[in-house]
Amino acid sequence: MTDPAQVELGVDTFGDVTLDDDGRPKSQAQVLRDLVEQGVLADQVGLDVIGVGEHHREDFAVSAPEVVLAAIAARTTRIRLASAVTVLSSDDPVRVHQRFATLDGVSGGRAEVILGRGSFVESFPLFGYDLEQYEELFSEKLDLFAALLPQKPVTWSGRLRPALTGQRVYPLVEHGPLRTWVGVGGNPESVVRAARYGLPLVLAIIGGSPSHFVPLVQLYHRALDTLGRERLPVAVHSPGHVAPTDEEAKEQLWPHYQVMTERIGRERGWGPTTRSHFEMAASREGALYVGSPETVAQKIARTVRELGLARFDLKYSNGTLPHAAMMRSIELYGTQVAPRVRELLSGG
Repeated sequence: MTDPAQVELGVDTFGDVTLDDDGRPKSQAQVLRDLVEQGVLADQVGLDVIGVGEHHREDFAVSAPEVVLAAIAARTTRIRLASAVTVLSSDDPVRVHQRFATLDGVSGGRAEVILGRGSFVESFPLFGYDLEQYEELFSEKLDLFAALLPQKPVTWSGRLRPALTGQRVYPLVEHGPLRTWVGVGGNPESVVRAARYGLPLVLAIIGGSPSHFVPLVQLYHRALDTLGRERLPVAVHSPGHVAPTDEEAKEQLWPHYQVMTERIGRERGWGPTTRSHFEMAASREGALYVGSPETVAQKIARTVRELGLARFDLKYSNGTLPHAAMMRSIELYGTQVAPRVRELLSGG
């Protein structure tokens, strides 16, 4: 783990479609404008990173994270700008690198990309990709993306994409290479693959106990050691919500969390979401970081210690949770949670 003072604390969002004051879904356009305001606030309260996810469905507004991040870049000065994640399997690695290199240029070197396979699959039929090739698409495209990072002429060939022969990709990242992570769920093969390419790892922990992911971190370190690579950062992305008290945070989040998880659950064959499930996830051992600033800080600090993290990103958007509640959550996270986490990690 890095020095406690150097641990990055960020926020992530998928641009979930929220409700207006009358309880009606906002337009996706308004959600995008709200998201920019959330990013500006995250910068103002001193958070290190904002990550914006990519989806192609009605309940999420963001299909082009780098465009939203560019809008945030124009109104901020220091916060790093990340995808969370970019679905590389259904995109072109060259274009992804170009877009984030462009974002890096206009933001003064603040861009980074988190590459993943995506937990939703709407992008595959939308862009004409075969789900039967789900694994092969990501593997081959990650191989090409890794070849682009040194910013030298690239000669590369694969089975699913046309070859490159001594070609360079522009614009060049000014202080390159582009900061690139690999996002994974719980797949050991994906962890080893990130190590093989020498890329930092982001663990999406959205269920179960964070401590159960310790073996994956250990596997990652062993793979790096075996490959003769230096130790690389590990980050965690987990959902949560901060309010002045534990009870207020839970009561604000629960109805929106229930709607969101049951909607996704119907698509995936899960059973109904109960309040007891929610309370378990919100408990000391669960993957939901919800509560007062002190409660959330204690839980984040424990996760950072257990997994030896360089970064923790709180996914502050949760289904239809209103914009005002998310803004308050970001404010508390930046002004109270983040300083307390660093104090705890320093032995305070």
